[in-house]
Amino acid sequence: MLSDHRMRAALVQAIEDLPEREKYVMGMYYEHDMNLKEIAAVLEVTESWVCQLHSHAIARLRSKMRAH
Repeated sequence: MLSDHRMRAALVQAIEDLPEREKYVMGMYYEHDMNLKEIAAVLEVTESWVCQLHSHAIARLRSKMRAH
C-alpha cells in the first residue's frame, strides 16, 4: 500500500512538472473526458497539435515514472 501511495505521489508530481499546455491537455482529456477536437477548439490550435502535445506529455510521464 505504501508503494501505491508513493507511485501516486510521484505521478501527481510528474504531472505538475509538465509544461502548462501539456498539463492543460492532460487535464481536459483525462479529467474532463474531452476529445482531441474539443481540446483543439478550446486552445485554438489544430487537432494535430493537440495530439502531439498529448503524445509529448505521455512520453515525459513514462520517462519520469520509469524511475519509480
